Amino acid sequence: MSFDDRKCLKTASSAQRECVSLHIGQAGCQIGERCWELFCHEHAISPKGEWSTKTGGRPDDAFETFFAQADSGRYVPRALLFDLEPSVVDAIKHGKYRDLFGPDNLLTGKEDAANNYARGHYTVGKEQIGTALERIRKLV
Repeated sequence: MSFDDRKCLKTASSAQRECVSLHIGQAGCQIGERCWELFCHEHAISPKGEWSTKTGGRPDDAFETFFAQADSGRYVPRALLFDLEPSVVDAIKHGKYRDLFGPDNLLTGKEDAANNYARGHYTVGKEQIGTALERIRKLV
């Protein structure tokens, strides 16, 4: 292996990575909200998606693994929070971090599967799967 080959390998292995988080169901969305609260705190991102200048300098590159920069300049999580029953996602839409998540990050159905696997898999959930997959495709 020549010197140039080793240099290319090093460059390719240090390429920036992206992490997309999927938070599904009531518990998944509630855990996801807390998780993104922690990520914001760790990377000095405000609840409105703005990088805090109080820390000085530019944020480290690691935050780009979890956040995407929107055209407006604010940072949006690389995440999808999805629940068939809208109450938990509505609570996030009206909570402290309501401005952090974009409309494409939050997805709800119209009714709950009522803890019934067959209902969630074959009827109510089946109606939403196409929309969820399209949102995931856009995130990736």
